[in-house]
Amino acid sequence: MSQRERLKRMENRVSTVGNILLLSLLLVAALSTKAKAEEKSDPEQWIGEAEAALVQVENYRAIFHKQERVEGRLMEEETVLFKFKRPFKVYMKWMKGPYKGRELLYVEGWNNNRMMVRNSGITGMMTVNLNPKWSLAMKGNRHPVTDSGLDHLVTLLRDHMRRGVKEKELEFKKVGEEVLYGRRSQQVEILSPREKAKDYYCYRAVLNLDFERKVPIEVQIYDWGNNLIENYGYEDLRFNVGLRDADFSPKNPEYSF
Repeated sequence: MSQRERLKRMENRVSTVGNILLLSLLLVAALSTKAKAEEKSDPEQWIGEAEAALVQVENYRAIFHKQERVEGRLMEEETVLFKFKRPFKVYMKWMKGPYKGRELLYVEGWNNNRMMVRNSGITGMMTVNLNPKWSLAMKGNRHPVTDSGLDHLVTLLRDHMRRGVKEKELEFKKVGEEVLYGRRSQQVEILSPREKAKDYYCYRAVLNLDFERKVPIEVQIYDWGNNLIENYGYEDLRFNVGLRDADFSPKNPEYSF
């Protein structure tokens, strides 16, 4: 083989290796672009799926986990048996935490739109009726009972996200999958402008969206200093379990009103 032929063969090999490297780089770039695209998600799609799912729900029950920061102090976590029935009926019984044994009943349009509350122990010797927005009813809470439930939570997040999308100031991205309360969920993060003066609901929110049910089973809300201010979780969430009016009556023999 002549010198010229050997050089030509080497050039061909180098060209082939170069083409392979180029194709590899292009493939890596394409996969990276696809991965980044998959990390992002459309908030409007999630909103639509969550609202469509909840329209099909007449009633539900869950173990509700709640922790809020009130007047700068992060309160102790509360664990509550939560029952809900449309149009707006709520029964709650605290199972753990500082208010263990407390019961609360609120039915829209009943009892002059007051909530019925009975505490445990010495303070529970009598049942009281309170306007949900009175200072006594709001003590230790960021929201009144009229704001409780999945519908309000989804509406709150929807309005927050839609404003951010409209103003082109919202970042909505997938964080990863997580099994939470025995349910497979997609964790997503929502970032809004850090300037409090823009009056968004929060700076950052981390949501766990149930893959099957399409609703959030945990929501963590952070303020503009990135401090946790609200943490809500729905464990053992069950839809359309046949709750009756008796489940929202003070005459229910299982209740202590």
